[in-house]
This record gives sequence, C-alpha cells and structure tokens, in this order.
Amino acid sequence: MSDQIIRMLAKDAPVKASAITAGALVERARQIHKTLPTATAALGRALMGASMMGNQLKEEAASLTLRVKGDGPLGGITAVSDSEGNVRGYVQNPAADLPRKRPGKLDVGAAVGAGSLTVIKDLNMKEPYVGTIELLSGEIADDIAAYFLESEQIPTACALGVLLDTDQSVLCAGGYLIQLLPGADESVIRTIEQGVARVGAVTEALRDGMTARGLLMQVLSDFDMEVLEESPVEYRCYCSRDRVTRALISMGKKDLEELIADQGKAELTCQFCDKVYHYSREELEAILAAM
Repeated sequence: MSDQIIRMLAKDAPVKASAITAGALVERARQIHKTLPTATAALGRALMGASMMGNQLKEEAASLTLRVKGDGPLGGITAVSDSEGNVRGYVQNPAADLPRKRPGKLDVGAAVGAGSLTVIKDLNMKEPYVGTIELLSGEIADDIAAYFLESEQIPTACALGVLLDTDQSVLCAGGYLIQLLPGADESVIRTIEQGVARVGAVTEALRDGMTARGLLMQVLSDFDMEVLEESPVEYRCYCSRDRVTRALISMGKKDLEELIADQGKAELTCQFCDKVYHYSREELEAILAAM
C-alpha cells in the first residue's frame, strides 16, 4: 500500500487532526542520503512533520520548510513540503549514529542536541512567514508541538515514529498531528490525552498494518470524525536542469567568469535527491553570454 496522508475534523468538538504513513517515503530518503539509523529516524520524523504541516496550507503552490538546527552530531535537518504533503529533505551529517537509549529506541534527541526549530511558510506573497523557537527536546515531535503552541497559539499533540529492520531499512514510519481549535475545554483535552495514551507508540500500531485513517480513528475514537482529505504522499524532489541553470545565473557574471577560468566546467549536486548536473565550458560560456 502506498504512503498516505489524511486530514480529519471532529463534528462534535473543536478538534482537527492529520496523520501520515510514510514507510516508503522515509526509506527512499534513507537510500538517497545513505543515512545510518539515528539519522534515518531524525530525518524521517522531520519529513513526516513537514509533510503534515505543508498539507495544511490552503494555497496550491505554497510550500513549507522545516529546519532543525542543533549542536549535536547530526548538525542541521531540512525538510520541504508542498501543499499536498509531498516532501523532500536532507540531514547535514547522514553518518551520525548514537547508541540506543534502550532496546529499539533511537536517541534522536541527543543526536540533534540543543538549538532551534524554524518553520518557513512560502504562501506566494512578498515575504514568507517565518517562526523560530528553541528546541524543547530535539525529538522533533515535541518540538513541532511546542512550535505550534508558542508561534501559532495552537495546542497540539504530535507523535512521529520510524521503525527500522535489522538491515537498517525502514519497516514502517508514520505519525499524527492533533490540534485544538478555539473553544476546546478541559474535557476535550483529557479525552485526547486518554486516546494518545491508549494507542501508545505509533510504530507499534503501524507495524501491525494500521493505516493513517486507522491511527486517527483509534486515537480519536471518542469523537465523531469526518474525513476532509485523503491522498497518496511521496518523497518528491523538484530539481531540474532549468532550476540549476537559474542558480548559476544567480551567481552573477563575475563569479561565473571565475568559475569558468578556474575550473572550466561545473558539477552541481542536488542536496535533496543527490542528482548531479554537469556543465561543460561551452555550456557555461553560453549561459554567461546570455546574461
């Protein structure tokens, strides 16, 4: 079954929710970036968080960037989602790996360390929206929940999990984002907390074959939920030769002339999908002549 993303709304309470299953998506990221287990888990969580946040954007060509910058061995993590939840990303040090906190539990928080989480929403306006908070735990899900509370004043429960096989490939991955709308009282909060506790670790539920819809229906079983949107989601890079050419042009004439003089060619690698774009001296000179 393909990875799925779903958004739901409670008919009987001020609650909205999203969930994602992303085993294939995170495995694709692992293969591209050759991440070791702790880096796989951290990048996977960031990708899924960005996907659910991006999927909330109403503008069709909008995008959302989630940046985690810590002082741990992972360095920075970047994940970029379109408004459908298709996502791409990378981690600064894909070879970062730490001993398990306990059997089966990767220490993502220690690998990320202390630092900041930044969300950039590009809504096709003059300036993007940018919000930054200090990392709460570095575990990604806690930090996303803290971001929503601090920057957007939306109380949020977020769970993200990546389960790896013995060969370090991704067995399953997924998570949810549950948010309170204005008017939610203490009884609604308690009911959500009970649902979160009842389901427990998302990877356990997903390993048994639970879908994104099933995950939300279990956590929010005490509410009358309706589906707003459900669709496939994937790891998707938007790089192209045209985009890379525009990046070369943006260097400016002087820097491009120096590049031609010093190297006589160019080799640019996409950070998101590792595709390499080659430019000969003749191609670079043609770009320069057209500037």
